[in-house]
Amino acid sequence: MKRRLTPKTIDALPPAVNKRYEVHDKLLPGLHLRVSATGGKVFYVSKRINGHMKRIKIGSWPILTLHEARDKAHSLLRSIELGRYVEKAPHEEEQRMMTLGEVVPQFIELYAKQRTKDWKGSERVLLKFSSLFSRPIDQIKRADVVRVLDTIIAGGAPTRANRALAAIKKLMNWCIDRGMIETSPVAHLKPPTKETARERVLSDAELNTCWRMAELEGFPFAQCVQLMILTGQRRGEVSGMRWSELDLEQGLWSLPSTRVKNSTAHIVPLAPSAVEIIRSVPRFQNTDFVFTTTGTTPISGFGRLKERLDAAFADAEDWRFHDLRRTMATNMAMLRVAPHIIEAVLNHKTGIVSGVAAIYNRHAYLDEKREALELWANRVEEITGQRSALVPKLREASVVQNSA
Repeated sequence: MKRRLTPKTIDALPPAVNKRYEVHDKLLPGLHLRVSATGGKVFYVSKRINGHMKRIKIGSWPILTLHEARDKAHSLLRSIELGRYVEKAPHEEEQRMMTLGEVVPQFIELYAKQRTKDWKGSERVLLKFSSLFSRPIDQIKRADVVRVLDTIIAGGAPTRANRALAAIKKLMNWCIDRGMIETSPVAHLKPPTKETARERVLSDAELNTCWRMAELEGFPFAQCVQLMILTGQRRGEVSGMRWSELDLEQGLWSLPSTRVKNSTAHIVPLAPSAVEIIRSVPRFQNTDFVFTTTGTTPISGFGRLKERLDAAFADAEDWRFHDLRRTMATNMAMLRVAPHIIEAVLNHKTGIVSGVAAIYNRHAYLDEKREALELWANRVEEITGQRSALVPKLREASVVQNSA
């Protein structure tokens, strides 16, 4: 961690838990304080000397004051820069530089997990650099990273190369903050691929095919895909749906901020057909997941599902599950739904409102969102010719139960 060291902050630093930790001085780069599990605090200077990172002990706090430590550190750093520093074994400790393979797990645990919901995605994309995992972090060159990116592009995943570059940039910047390296080898390296916003919208015939093919899958993919179509919400949000988020009597699905991409809580009004589809889902005991086959995790396997669905699309243009959101939005616009209501349904941040006003709007647009989603559900019914086969079966069961 980095802080502007003061006597007060040093005194307040707690003993380390298990492993010792370091606090780097913002005022004098290179100076840091090591705190042990016993509460001992020792000043050190880290600096590259003759191509190797060296850690030089300055003295212990509070025997050595902060002012004295900074003076001594400044003197050492100056002598190193001028080439006058002579290494003295009793006062130095060579720091073994960690390899990239050792740094990645630390980066994921201490940085990515704390700051992003998709930390597993970051972990996966960093595996693209596995050929460099045995290399000390300070010996990774710009050309090494570029070669990895070129390999990803050659494999037919240019966008993935951009994601890989973004991930390794964050990791290198994190290493700088922790004093592992002084400069990033990928600083100012531009994304290798120019990305263009997708514009794919499924035609009525394609949407009908998607609905029908999903229906043939049965539980759990049939209901999951049909709800993606009817609600326009993201695949992960639908597949990870919880029973505790649902109020089927009121026809509401309340997504907490921890479950959405933009960290903004979202209320999705459910059209009657969506409610009926959810009611048709078999409920597992002792689990809150709506779509699960294990009871402990939400469903997965969407890659294989997509391959099966694609078999019915013949020579159609490439499509993704995320395109279902754009398809719904486009159709809503054709149905004359106001743009800001479409944005509200999609839970997009427009930047127009914030704070209390944003919370107010989230609730104030409920009626408008419900009307828009019901218009869209009616349109889906027209496109597919009839509602999901799951719905009539549910109605029949309801009639039998009521007559009994």
